[in-house]
Amino acid sequence: MGLTADMDNETLRTVAVQVAGEAAELARTIRDESVTGGAVGTKSSETDVVTAADRAAERLVRDRLADLRPGESVLGEEEGGAAALEGLRWVVDPIDGTVNYLYGYPWYAVSLAAQVDGRSIAGAVVEPVSGRVWSAAAGGGAFCDGEPLRVSGAERLDLALVGTGFAYDVDRRRAQASATGRLLGQVRDIRRSGAASLDLCAVAAGWLDAYYEVGLKRWDWAAGALVAQEAGAHLRLPAAGTADGLGDEAMVCATPGIADSLGEALRAAGAGEV
Repeated sequence: MGLTADMDNETLRTVAVQVAGEAAELARTIRDESVTGGAVGTKSSETDVVTAADRAAERLVRDRLADLRPGESVLGEEEGGAAALEGLRWVVDPIDGTVNYLYGYPWYAVSLAAQVDGRSIAGAVVEPVSGRVWSAAAGGGAFCDGEPLRVSGAERLDLALVGTGFAYDVDRRRAQASATGRLLGQVRDIRRSGAASLDLCAVAAGWLDAYYEVGLKRWDWAAGALVAQEAGAHLRLPAAGTADGLGDEAMVCATPGIADSLGEALRAAGAGEV
């Protein structure tokens, strides 16, 4: 295939579902041996962990894409890849929620998206433990296990359930927690589950009314953000270049009825400054 071959969004979604599903099965079956002794390392800090399963799952994704979509580049959390956004590129987080994976907490996933010129056009988020498969194709809707998804109809911020996440760096995490504390009195409640891709899917399903986080990498949001957007969510992506007072690193995903009021509340809380 390659860059000039089949670029149909639904075809790419099918590939993402297939390959992410295979990687999810691998992560599930090798978990016990992947979280012991020397099989666990660290990256940016002692709390930022990487397991043998992260590496194995990403290698499987790269190998399968080389078979199914030869000539197309891949950007992954563990092995990196070309930084240029031009053309078609696959973006993979082999295990989103590695700390959850390490502890046996079942909220983690394999995330795989196809992007063209930096914009997601197809993607899948697969949960190894539950087996749930979230997927979307640009213009084709979002689905969980084949059922169409739609965001909630929330219209009041004070009754909204909002998800978030925190950085690995201790000082930044403290600052983010303070901003979250300032926001907490303006919403129904806050959830922090530890896997950005699944938090974005939760917005798509109406399980959360909104989600925000500062400091995500492209592989954290590439697939989940498309699922949320195709389910009707309003998206504010990192590096959006917008003069909205939230900086270059903020991801905000919300049902349309509270998108504006949440943005105002986040600015007032200083959430985009940490």
